Amino acid sequence: MPVEDHKEHDDHFEDRLGEALRHAGGGFETDRSTLATAGAARGRRLLLRRRAAVAGGVAAVALVGVGGTLLVPWGGDEDGRQSVAAGRAAPPRPAEDDGEVSGADLVRTLKKLLPAGKFSEEQGRGTGEGGDEAPPMPYAQVVYDDGEGGAAVGVSLNRIQPGSEQAREWTECPDKRLVSYDTCTASTLSDGSGLLLFQGYEYPDRRVDTKHWYASLVTPQGHHITVNEWNAEAEKDAPVTREEPPLTTAQLKDVVTAAAWRTAVDAMPEDPGYSITPKPSTSTSAPPGADVASVGTTLASLLPEKMKVTAKGGQEPDYAYVVVDDGKGESMVQINVQSNMGEALSGHMAGAEELQDGTLLLTREAPDEKGRAGVVVRTVDVLRPNGDRVVIMASNAAGLQGGATREAPALTIEQLKKIATSEKWQEGR
Repeated sequence: MPVEDHKEHDDHFEDRLGEALRHAGGGFETDRSTLATAGAARGRRLLLRRRAAVAGGVAAVALVGVGGTLLVPWGGDEDGRQSVAAGRAAPPRPAEDDGEVSGADLVRTLKKLLPAGKFSEEQGRGTGEGGDEAPPMPYAQVVYDDGEGGAAVGVSLNRIQPGSEQAREWTECPDKRLVSYDTCTASTLSDGSGLLLFQGYEYPDRRVDTKHWYASLVTPQGHHITVNEWNAEAEKDAPVTREEPPLTTAQLKDVVTAAAWRTAVDAMPEDPGYSITPKPSTSTSAPPGADVASVGTTLASLLPEKMKVTAKGGQEPDYAYVVVDDGKGESMVQINVQSNMGEALSGHMAGAEELQDGTLLLTREAPDEKGRAGVVVRTVDVLRPNGDRVVIMASNAAGLQGGATREAPALTIEQLKKIATSEKWQEGR
């Protein structure tokens, strides 16, 4: 998949993040310029970009947006913008002089690593300078036809901090409660590299049967290589041309581990604002309420008695979920806890109920925005005068995929209010 330079990619990322949020959480539209300028750290933005771009809706962004802004999934329509890969009318010829390893070099390498077949729509960018803010992200992409139908196949290259959260996310299978996929395997190679082999779908809600398979490799030296393939000639907005993408997981592994890609990453110019050396931790423990475990543990402690927790997890430091069963079937409960959100939410809380201490409270019960059969979502959104925010959502489904598992969510609006307004969320903050 082509990866644009940082300025260009921010624009596409905002669209893709909004799309991923709608797919994972049920439908949302917000001011994209606000998302883009929310002041997130570069590493966090890169992590969200990769998730949105590669997994097409990894549910780590089901609730959390750029800069920690919580995106509530109600309202909004598909904006219909095409992805970079879909704009295939006249792809530019890969340059021969755009870096120590050129875009044309990368395309030639990709073609050599693929089985015999026909190639078209060749695109690529080399390792040349990428401007003032950051080096470029080299890539190569082709439409490859092995006789069974054309398929988009691409490789993207980057640096990443070994041992970092970003590296972990790229080499760890996503939670199946949050992401729909067929198979995923994570392993450590003999040289210490982390390898992820993923077979899933371009659209998490499966509204189109475009399959997206990829291999992600992170080496101990900080090389990050991702090989993507689809069963269509473009990532989005193109008809399915074959039952499955052309490369097996074994072939994906062979392509992604090729030494030529590491050589190309080594040829990328250094970004003075980024180091592949992990930064040492300055504290022995995370602040209270700031990690998935503490948020999830607090949520579980506030659940009504006799509510059995059948699954739990989370994807962000301030996001967690539990799946509960009161004897009537499984029900998913998600929560997001944030600080300093007053200014960012100046218009969002219009029409909210104001409690005696000045806390603003919004509630909503509505059908699932994705149209999942029989799914109802109850939401309580609480903003305290000090800017602390808690949003809790309960549905009558066992995850973000699939239909209803029971008649109604396991928690009532009143029970959700009690959890969201608990003083436990203020302890240690």
